[in-house]
Formats: sequence, structure tokens, C-alpha cells
Amino acid sequence: MSRGSTRLADIAALAGVSISTASRALNDSPAINDRTKQLIWKLAREHDYPFRRYMPAGPIGATGTIALVVPRPQGREGQLDDPFFLELLAGISDAARDRGCDLLVSHFAPTSFDDLSAAMTTSRADGVIFLGQSSLHHALNRLAESEPRFVVWGAQLQDQSYCSVGSDNLAGGRRATLHLARLGRKRIVYLGDTEAPEISQRVRGHLEALEQVGLPNEPALMVPAHFTVESAAASVDALLGRGVPFDGIVAASDLIALGAMRSLIGAGKSIPDEVSVVGYDDVPFARYHRPALTTIAQDTGRAGRLLVSKLLDAGGGEGQIRSERVATELIVRESCGA
Repeated sequence: MSRGSTRLADIAALAGVSISTASRALNDSPAINDRTKQLIWKLAREHDYPFRRYMPAGPIGATGTIALVVPRPQGREGQLDDPFFLELLAGISDAARDRGCDLLVSHFAPTSFDDLSAAMTTSRADGVIFLGQSSLHHALNRLAESEPRFVVWGAQLQDQSYCSVGSDNLAGGRRATLHLARLGRKRIVYLGDTEAPEISQRVRGHLEALEQVGLPNEPALMVPAHFTVESAAASVDALLGRGVPFDGIVAASDLIALGAMRSLIGAGKSIPDEVSVVGYDDVPFARYHRPALTTIAQDTGRAGRLLVSKLLDAGGGEGQIRSERVATELIVRESCGA
């Protein structure tokens, strides 16, 4: 059977179903079970059957569709109301529009290899961007063995077989801490999550910077906080309540940094005279807060272009698509004395 000449009857025969069942599956009929739909959609793609015209109509004028899938949260991943992810979503959307593609944000939240496989086989999109790795690194490696139509926003990890695009988190974490050290800060708190793949690299950069300048790495200065203003404020409140001395904070995100500043201001601490604060992301309101937040900027526009181009341009090529890191930049503002 030559590609491009496949008939509906051929797809039905390959799937072992009737022509009417194949037709209903391609029309996403609720009368057809998910397993059968997955099989028929997979066969249609493999044999270049033009089934898109049988599917529910999409927005006018699009030449393709990209699906955005968010794994179940680990750390900040999966929090689409996080201002950083809204910025990243805008970057992906702009890049998709430039390529004539629609962007579909899925409500499906995979937690296993089977879920990832289902996300690929049931998606009618031309490719999938997974927004974060969560705990699915090994499952994504397994998926890459048979499925080239996806890329991941996230860290580059050891023995990685899939393509990821993400910021240089190691350099970003190191840069934030070294900046505070250059300002003369001696007891620098790391505030935030430590487990999620991207964030753990920021922590490693922070610890390397402490070692580089000979500053202490004390357990009391590693303070957990979720990626919300309220959680960060509560964590700093507790730190102040324990009487732990500190004069600098490196936060895992801008939201966490803003929560820290809320706590410090509420406690009568002067920023930056008594405590300097550095965030991470450079979300828009970081520059409008008072004091304006010093932060590590991530280039979400470039990240969006890379994710879309790698998905659309290299998906049919031979070999693994090369992962790429986006450079970070220190933006100095009032929270560090600018």
C-alpha cells in the first residue's frame, strides 16, 4: 500500500473493523471506544490517510495543530496560572501563529508511560509539547523509542533520549547567588522547591556559588516553599520566628521572591539594606513591585520559537533531535540596591 493512496477501506482492514466503525472513529464518535480510536488514528497517520477532513473542524486557515500537554504537577510544573508559564504559553503561541499552526491546550494530565502514549495516539495534532517533565523522565525516554512527534519544556537530564528545551538553570542559580555574594551578603537563604528537575539544577548552581566564594551551606538556610506568594511568605515568617540570621534570599521563582518580600516588609525589615532578594523568571510584575525585584530572566520568546521549530522541522528527520538550553540574564533592580 503506497503512502498517499490509502483508502478508508484500507484503514478499516488494517484495524480489523468495519468501514463504518473506522469512519466513526475518525470522526471521534463517542460510540467508539478509546482503544479503537487510538489504533485507527495511528494507522491513519502511518499511512498518510487524510483523515483531518473527517474530524471536527478546527479554526479557519490553520495549516497544522500543536497540542500542549501539562503533566501532573511536581513542584511548579502543571501550574498554568503561574505567571511564568503564562509568559511561556504566549511565546509558544506566537511561534505557532508565525508557522500557521493552531495551539490546543489539553486538559489531560499524564502521570505514567501509558498516559503519555495515550496523549500521543489520541491527539489529532501534528505534534505535542509537554510542558514540564515532572517525574516522567524515564517514561519520556521510553516514549521517544517509538514516537518522534513531541518535545519537552524542561531540564536536560542524564541519559536523555528525547528533545528538551529549557533555560540554563545551573548558570542562572549560580549567577543569582554570586550577585548577592558580590554585594557582601554572607548568609544567603535558598527559598523554594528542590526536587523538580529544572529547580534542582538551580539549587546546584546556588550551592556551587556558595562553595566558590566560601560561604556557609547550612541546612537552616535551605528553606522549602511552594510556588505561591502565600507559601513563601509563610516560610519566611517561620524563618524569622526561629531567629535564624540571614541577609540575602535567592528564590526559586519571582512569585516566591515576592512572597518573601511581603514577609520581610511586614516584619519591618528593610529591602535591600537588611536583606537583599533575587527572584527567577522576570515575570512582568517583578519590575512594577516596590521595591522592584532583581531577578534571573528567562527568554520565553526564544524558548517558544525553539520548541515549535524543533517539533515541526525535525520531527521527520533521522536520529535524536538536539536538546537546547536558553541563556539566562541577571536583571538588577531595587531589591538588591539598583
